[in-house]
Amino acid sequence: MRIVVAGATGRIGSKTVAGLRDHGARVVPVSRADGVDLGTGQGLGGALRGAEVVVDVTDAPSREPEASRDFFATATGNLLEAAAAAGAGHYVALSVVGADRAGSGYFRAKADQEALVTGSAVPYSLVRATPFFESVAAAAEDGTRPDGVFVPPLAVRPVSLDDVAAAVAHVAVGVPLFGVLEAAGPEERRLDDFVTELLTADGRTGPVVADPGAPFFGAPLRERTLLPGPDARLGHHTFTQWLEQR
Repeated sequence: MRIVVAGATGRIGSKTVAGLRDHGARVVPVSRADGVDLGTGQGLGGALRGAEVVVDVTDAPSREPEASRDFFATATGNLLEAAAAAGAGHYVALSVVGADRAGSGYFRAKADQEALVTGSAVPYSLVRATPFFESVAAAAEDGTRPDGVFVPPLAVRPVSLDDVAAAVAHVAVGVPLFGVLEAAGPEERRLDDFVTELLTADGRTGPVVADPGAPFFGAPLRERTLLPGPDARLGHHTFTQWLEQR
């Protein structure tokens, strides 16, 4: 099976490439380093020639809503057009849990990306991931103020990059879902609890404040917006293990 991976040099992309090769797939990495520009479409035709599956694990260089929407509209649009022209039989896109519910911020950009994929003529699968472990650290950084660390009191199941990449590879070697697989971490707790554990591990003191008004990825969210459904594929790596292995 010939599988083209767009975003192959990124955090998820490199792990997805390794996982696909473990499945026995012939993987063609696509990135600027490989002479492919998703913004202009340059090199896409040649890179996708003969592709049976296209895996899209690209990510916007900015979490700013308008920049994210512009990136996905262009990059995903060009990828889908090239995939259709190549006769690919399966397009797998990585998205985020909550993209269909949040309605603003980065989540809106991902919802727009999903709409492009589901509206294309290419058979598709969507893999929605819960926030990565690294997103907990990013939330703590964004919420740090002189009087404490302010984060929204969201129920979350943060997940490791390895577990998400494994889910993407699993879907890519299967038949198109024409739907969604959710990938989530094994533990459900509140975001402020995870942030407290992170700060303790780093030897940092000071209060962690559960602030209902604090945004996450640029969006104000309800408590359970980021939780997956009951059929989610749960990973094996815990947040504590991630902290110990950083």
